Amino acid sequence: MAVLQASEIPAEIPFDVDAIRGDFPILDRTVGKYPLAYLDSANSSQKPQVVVETIDDHYLNHNANVARAMHLLGAEATEAYENARARISRFIGAASEREIVFTKNGSEALNLCAYTLGAQLKPGDEVVVSVMEHHSNIVPWQLACERTGATLRWFDVTPEGRLDLERAAEQNLINASTKIVSLAWVSNVLGTLNPIRQIADQAHAVGATMIVDGSQGVPQLPTRVQELGADLLAFTGHKMVGPTGIGVLWGRYDLLAELPPFLGGGEMIEIVRMTGSSYAAPPHRFEAGTPPIAQAVGLAAAADYLDTIGMEAIADHEQAITGYALRALSEIDGLTVLGPTELDDRGRPVDRGGAISFTLEGKYGPIHPHDVAQLLDSRGVAVRGGHHCARPLHEAFGVQSSTRASFYLYTTTAEIDQLVDALHYTKAFFDK
Repeated sequence: MAVLQASEIPAEIPFDVDAIRGDFPILDRTVGKYPLAYLDSANSSQKPQVVVETIDDHYLNHNANVARAMHLLGAEATEAYENARARISRFIGAASEREIVFTKNGSEALNLCAYTLGAQLKPGDEVVVSVMEHHSNIVPWQLACERTGATLRWFDVTPEGRLDLERAAEQNLINASTKIVSLAWVSNVLGTLNPIRQIADQAHAVGATMIVDGSQGVPQLPTRVQELGADLLAFTGHKMVGPTGIGVLWGRYDLLAELPPFLGGGEMIEIVRMTGSSYAAPPHRFEAGTPPIAQAVGLAAAADYLDTIGMEAIADHEQAITGYALRALSEIDGLTVLGPTELDDRGRPVDRGGAISFTLEGKYGPIHPHDVAQLLDSRGVAVRGGHHCARPLHEAFGVQSSTRASFYLYTTTAEIDQLVDALHYTKAFFDK
């Protein structure tokens, strides 16, 4: 399927982006004489005013520890925290709030999986990941395999940036020895939307547990965990217009109930004696110590905000913007997009999300992504340069690093145009 030119199909924007941007005061900033074009949402999204105000209100009027203090503020804080758990449960279509574990970020949620579920591994067992994973979904499993003697295996990627399912079948990658499959729903580098349900069905057919890193998927896509096929799903708050310092692990309750504690301390226990302890039921079993209370309250406000707009509309907007960006970037000489570039007859990307990583070649050779990012920043465009915590993926593509532009519900076509203009400026600067 050919990549269309930017001028061939207009971007169809499903809602009033200018009205949305009014909820994000930071987007009114300028960088020197240029308006800020924030194109780094795969790294961390901006926060709407309502989320900030909700956190402020909690600290100013309801601040106390949860599940401990026998007074009004303690009761209010506990209610707000547990209501946040219920809110996130509804946001992803979980069966019960008891399936929602709060962590400090998506990385901690994945480590929780690796240290608890991974403790059951033994020599001869296999764990399957992919080359396109964020380091947070590679390193914990490497460590788990080192501790237990299990073997780590992985999906390779095709030159187009998709999981190489044909080669995986030839290698019998998912087999009777497979105990865990852990994959990203959406690649943070390539934007690739992986066929999670298909792979989950393969994993379940051999009795393996399916873990999904949803850090890029949950903020972008309507999420119904029952339909996704996951047994465990990790994601983070700061990429979905929520605060930093909070992540989520969803798990089937029967599976969570089988897992041992991850951290020891207050609140995760039932009874403590010097001769041994018993532990609370999930989710509290996995939430040792004072949890991220205000952050959970802020995350609930973020879920309210996103649902008010509608996750279907947000996904549609991101698809429209990403298609517009792919068409515009295809017109820049020397720019190569990593990952899928196919567009459908509406100009929407095929099976990809809103992160576009690319390399840029100048007259005298490749322009380093750090240099690209620095010059784009001088023109008001905020992107990320590096390997984006996905070095094995860059090695698979034969590049040291890349520049990544990533979009969200507040991204406009004008910002994409500003990116393109800044890239032309960058090429001219290095071609002198």
